Amino acid sequence: MKLLSLIFVFIFCSVAGQKAMAFDTLKLKEARDMFADDYGNVYIYKNKDFSFTKYDSLGKQLGKMMLTVPYKVQGVQNPLTVPLFSENAQEMKFVDQNLNEIQRLDFKQKFTFIRIAYAEDLQQIWLLDESSKRLIQYNFRNDTTINSYPFDASFDDLIDLLVYESKVYILTRKHFRMYTLKFEKLVEIPVENAKRFRRENEFIMVITNNSVFKYFPEKGLVKTFGDPDAQIVDKNTLAYFEIKANKLYLYNLEKSQHIKEPTEPGPEQKNTEEPAEKAAEKQAETEEKSLDQVQDKFIKDQSVEKPADDTLKKLTDETSEIQTVGI
Repeated sequence: MKLLSLIFVFIFCSVAGQKAMAFDTLKLKEARDMFADDYGNVYIYKNKDFSFTKYDSLGKQLGKMMLTVPYKVQGVQNPLTVPLFSENAQEMKFVDQNLNEIQRLDFKQKFTFIRIAYAEDLQQIWLLDESSKRLIQYNFRNDTTINSYPFDASFDDLIDLLVYESKVYILTRKHFRMYTLKFEKLVEIPVENAKRFRRENEFIMVITNNSVFKYFPEKGLVKTFGDPDAQIVDKNTLAYFEIKANKLYLYNLEKSQHIKEPTEPGPEQKNTEEPAEKAAEKQAETEEKSLDQVQDKFIKDQSVEKPADDTLKKLTDETSEIQTVGI
């Protein structure tokens, strides 16, 4: 009976694509957030001691930061330059693959009070200034403000910010919102226990306490992964990760539920097909018309040639009669 139970567990784990990773439960205990890069490294942030630690897939520590105030880690999609923002300290740090600080930006010297910061790339960041109620596009390499937009939305319960292709994405605990740069609201979708954004190419994703959602303009937020018993979830481009009961699990992305967009012919394809059908009908009509013309011509030719045949026959008969009389 025990053997059958073990076989059942093995089959279930294989089908679900679940894999328990070799992590000490003490390393995961009291974790406030977790991140996973595309190299399989796992980052743990603990709010109790403000520590930020990096481990490899076997649980070996690769780097550690001991921070003095709370920081929000934006993401680890580029493990060579990881941005962290502190609302308390009014600064943003960039750390390398060993979690060594490589740059620090002090916003107190230039701005009033920054509520949220989003590093778009290695040159510019977007800042939400709560005092001036403006969204600021700031190039920190040459210390210049590129653009500034009035922000009329509420600052209450703001969690995360993302700007992509002239769209501003705002995340609160209970809502996902999308605005234009003029802060005209385009989308508002309820979401529970939201934590942060993640962008993969053109797709915007929302990470919550125990689920991962992907935004589709025609469908809204679609859940691609979820576990009600999970404490923390995250994903990289290859797998989903979750901490459950102080254990770290990995789910193969190929075996997990994912969304496949239906492919429908676009307007251009439909327009291309319709003229083809009309052309085929036109060609058939032309061929039929040509056949009718050939038949008419044949009948006409026959009617023209028939009198000539009768005349020739008549002349032949008359010649025969003359020859008979002569004989």
